[in-house]
Amino acid sequence: WQAQAFALVVALHERGVFTWAEWAETLGAAVNRVDAAPDGHDYYEHWLAALEALLGRKGIALSAQVEDLADAWQRAAHATPHGSPILLANDPLAGG
Repeated sequence: WQAQAFALVVALHERGVFTWAEWAETLGAAVNRVDAAPDGHDYYEHWLAALEALLGRKGIALSAQVEDLADAWQRAAHATPHGSPILLANDPLAGG
């Protein structure tokens, strides 16, 4: 998932969604939070939080939308039989 998060940031930057300076500032703020692990083992969790924050500020993906989608994926994962692909359509609340 870390590689996917990294690639997503690079792709969004290349498409002009945000500047590298905006990204660096947002990531720096996330990594330097007081609750960040001193050994950096949570670096990509901060990477993801920075991406979510930046997309929220840009109005692309508001935090409520991200939370709703994450919840839907969790429900889909719990509803998917072991060994089967997890599909968002497996969310029991998907209504379709």
